[in-house]
Amino acid sequence: MPDQPAAEVTRVEVGGRLLRLTSLSKVMYPETETTKGEVLDYYARVAPLLLPHIARRPVTRVRWPHGVAQDRFFEKNLPSGAPPWLPSVRVEDVTYPLVEDLAQLTYLVNLNSLELHVPQWTVTKQGVRENPNRLVIDLDPGPPAGLHECCRVALLVRERLEALGLTLHPVTSGSKGMQLYASLGGDLTSEQVRDLAAQLAQELTRQHPDIVVWKMTRSLRPGKVLLDWSQNVAAKTTIAPYSLRGRDLPTVATPVTWDEVGHGADSASGLTHFQLTEVLERVEALGDLLADIP
Repeated sequence: MPDQPAAEVTRVEVGGRLLRLTSLSKVMYPETETTKGEVLDYYARVAPLLLPHIARRPVTRVRWPHGVAQDRFFEKNLPSGAPPWLPSVRVEDVTYPLVEDLAQLTYLVNLNSLELHVPQWTVTKQGVRENPNRLVIDLDPGPPAGLHECCRVALLVRERLEALGLTLHPVTSGSKGMQLYASLGGDLTSEQVRDLAAQLAQELTRQHPDIVVWKMTRSLRPGKVLLDWSQNVAAKTTIAPYSLRGRDLPTVATPVTWDEVGHGADSASGLTHFQLTEVLERVEALGDLLADIP
């Protein structure tokens, strides 16, 4: 048999840690020819904004070993061979990594972890799970509905929750729909937050049955937006803000303004999902639009 080519290895210092990065020229997104090196560069540059939103939260990763054109797998447990400086927390029967700095983030992304998912709750330094400190409303469109319909529903959700004293922050998911985040004081359990979101979903379905649905039954969803209250269940995770997505294009879960959502509601072409280079330009110009969200 012919000899296998040696793995491409680059050693870099990140935050005082010497990391061994591999296959930086590997194409992760064939449609745009985006390489693993470009993915790592994106995460390094967006890390100051990303890290606060995943701090003290168990991180589930979705890994594409050979790029998005091939198979993926979800990984919850701490990777085998993880360095001792990668912190972790035991939740029930799973030992999750925690990500506190750029070196830790880079280590996980180097394992071809394109997507980072986290719950709405955090853990203490002792590894004890706390009550959620944010609420998320996930808007999931059923084809032929898309981001345009999600923007319309987002405005309805905003109006209702602002009447309850909650300030919402929109994020395009980088996949199909969007998420709406609000800060919480930590006095409600995950079950209580879930119930609040479920009541909101049922109420808006009654008021706007032409566009909103709260049940996950697929036969009810075509042309409507599922107001997915279940993302607040303690066992559920949501794509982290600023995380890449494993789609054909290198799209990102991107915070947007309410003016942009309004344009998206007015026109089917008013708001689209952003790719990594566009997100870097946005954060340079706008900073973190989610700075008020933990």
